[in-house]
Amino acid sequence: MIRELKTLLAIAKCGSFAAAGNTVGLTQSAVSAQMKNLEEALGLRLFDRTGRSAHLNAAGLRALPLAEQIIETFALMGQPESLDDFRGELRIGAIGTVQTGLLPGTLLRLREEAPGLVPKLVPGVSLNLLSQVDAGDIDLAILIRPPHALAKELHAELIVKEPFVLITPLTIQGDDPLKLIEEHPFVRYDRSSFGGRQVSQFLRKHHLDVRPGLELDELDAIVKMVESGLGVALVPKAGLWLERTPSVRIISLGAATFYRELMLVSRYSTHRSPLHQLFRRCLQESVEGGEGHLGALASSHR
Repeated sequence: MIRELKTLLAIAKCGSFAAAGNTVGLTQSAVSAQMKNLEEALGLRLFDRTGRSAHLNAAGLRALPLAEQIIETFALMGQPESLDDFRGELRIGAIGTVQTGLLPGTLLRLREEAPGLVPKLVPGVSLNLLSQVDAGDIDLAILIRPPHALAKELHAELIVKEPFVLITPLTIQGDDPLKLIEEHPFVRYDRSSFGGRQVSQFLRKHHLDVRPGLELDELDAIVKMVESGLGVALVPKAGLWLERTPSVRIISLGAATFYRELMLVSRYSTHRSPLHQLFRRCLQESVEGGEGHLGALASSHR
């Protein structure tokens, strides 16, 4: 029945038998046959059928989280006891600065511990990666702490806190960060991103009116814009720009400092699996190798 349960989840996600069939590689009639088999095995109806359409009823909606648990438990049964015996793919989501920062060292350690494992990197912004973990499309992700509570099925753990700083062109004088932000064009961290929302909150908290400038999500690109003299910016101390000597002034926010928090997010039902614990340990070693300290448990939900 594992196959039927996976199809059930695809129907819930895609919204119809036909769309689910395209996702799982079945015809619409084959999807319908699987759902009838599942209903007969359970002894109850999961769908209300009218004409050619079928919609999940109350019993079907109640079955969805249970189906997820069964599939995840079944997957755990197939995991080997020895790390050397791990085979297959681990789907890892990561924001840009993690891809070029913590992840290379983590993946190197992971390869040494489990040589048969094949990591698949899924790049993206935090919001999209969070949705992909929630949907089961990726196994885990390293992203910026969301500004809202996580879904109860997700588990999140703090990895590292990165302080925000003000960066300015070398030609700009002065050491008061709030004054500099108001006096010069502002190169803005994309407001739709989790990190950009933190910048917006900081500006509101300190009642700062900024002069409109560029707005983008790539931190290294923001630094290049500031280096070119296009304005000042609030950015976390993270990214490739720190590996060279940047042509910018880096000004501490002092008592007003706020932080971008990186989280390791996975589904609650799998975060204690040997494979996820192995990845966490490799990630922790990368952090402790010189880029911060692994934080305490941030939050867990079920």
